[in-house]
Amino acid sequence: MERLLLAAALVAAAVAIALVLQRRRPDSPVRGGWTVPAQLDRRDFERPDAPWLVVVFTSASCDSCGGVLERAEALASDRVAVQNAEVGARRDLHDRYGIDAVPTLVVADGEGVVRASFVGPVNATDLWGTLAELREPGSLPPSCDHGKPASP
Repeated sequence: MERLLLAAALVAAAVAIALVLQRRRPDSPVRGGWTVPAQLDRRDFERPDAPWLVVVFTSASCDSCGGVLERAEALASDRVAVQNAEVGARRDLHDRYGIDAVPTLVVADGEGVVRASFVGPVNATDLWGTLAELREPGSLPPSCDHGKPASP
C-alpha cells in the first residue's frame, strides 16, 4: 500500500511540474507579415529594358492569383513589362526572392528597386492607381490614398 501511495505522489508531482513548466513557456511568435523583395535583378525577367516591371508571383493552385494576374496584364505597354512568375514554372524566382505567399505582386522601376507591392488579392483601382502615381507623382487626387506606393 505504501508503494501505491508513493507512486501516486510521484505521478502527482510530475503532473504539477509539467503544468508549471508549460505555463512558463512563452507563446509562439505572431507572424508580422510576408516576405516581399526590396530589389529585383531585372535580368531575371522579360524585357529588362522596360522602365517599369510588374511581376505577379502566382501558383496554379491559387484561387485569387488569376484575377490579380488579369488586372496586372491590363497594365502591359511599351513602358511597362508584366510577367507571371508561376511557382511551378519559375520556382527559381520564388526561391531567389523569398516569396512565401501568393499572389504577391511587385512593381519595380528600371533599376529593379521595388517601389510598391501587394500580398494577396488587389483590386484594379488600387493597382492601376499605384502604378500611375509611381510613373507620374501627383497624378492621384489627394483623396485617393488606397494603394499608395511606398516611399523610395
